[in-house]
Amino acid sequence: MIGAIIGDIVGSRFEFNNNRSKNFELFTNECNVTDDSIMTIAVAKAIMETEKRIKPLLNERGNNDEYNKLLESMTIKYMQEIGRKYPYCGYGGMFRRWVFSDNPKPYNSFGNGAAMRISPVGIIANTEHEACELSKTVTSTTHNHVEGIKGAEATVVSIYMAKNGATKEEIRQKINENYYNLNFTIDEIRDIYKFNETCQETVPQAIVAFLESTSFEDAIRTAISVGGDSDTLAAITGSIAGAYYGAPDDIKEKALTYFNTEIRSIYDEWCQFIENED
Repeated sequence: MIGAIIGDIVGSRFEFNNNRSKNFELFTNECNVTDDSIMTIAVAKAIMETEKRIKPLLNERGNNDEYNKLLESMTIKYMQEIGRKYPYCGYGGMFRRWVFSDNPKPYNSFGNGAAMRISPVGIIANTEHEACELSKTVTSTTHNHVEGIKGAEATVVSIYMAKNGATKEEIRQKINENYYNLNFTIDEIRDIYKFNETCQETVPQAIVAFLESTSFEDAIRTAISVGGDSDTLAAITGSIAGAYYGAPDDIKEKALTYFNTEIRSIYDEWCQFIENED
């Protein structure tokens, strides 16, 4: 999860002022926490609150209907409850209406918000099947279009595989065969890639940025260099890179200085939760 947060914060100042190179300062006073991090924190909170109420049977959450039903309601609860406290963090129009709705319903979105917030699922899942099922449960609260569900799932599967020791070639093959064509390079698309907020034009680019990287920091820099929706693209790349490489302590600690007390406390709670799971 911290990888997504780092990517979001580093990319925040480039979202509407793209930097198409890897040469830039990671953190400046122009950086900030955006909806990518806020909603990632909300999903993490939803998972933790679900776990407090229901311990999954046979260690397989994805096959537990009661668990998934509660996770759905907790996702809605905490995305709204936390989201309403940060009304100016960068929500898209339809999502903003959902956050403040008295009767929130999914709105057939395939926006890249589905993938930016999903990393806690990839970390908590015990099997690939579980990762996919939980991803669908969380994502379908808002992004119930097939491409929204697909974008989140491709991200979660990449995170799950990275966390569990898969090689980059194995991840590439899995995504190529089941989700997106990854047969391009960042150098090939950098000069022509346009700002795009859809899963189908953000998730593949973010995954390739990870696949081409040589380290966690290089993954973030590569993602930023693509241009486009920089904070979200870097958040998705960072979520996979964090699971694969781990985030360097100095980068992680600097990113966390951008959190206020409330968000930091939920993040710390998540870290303790994951430690207890292990």
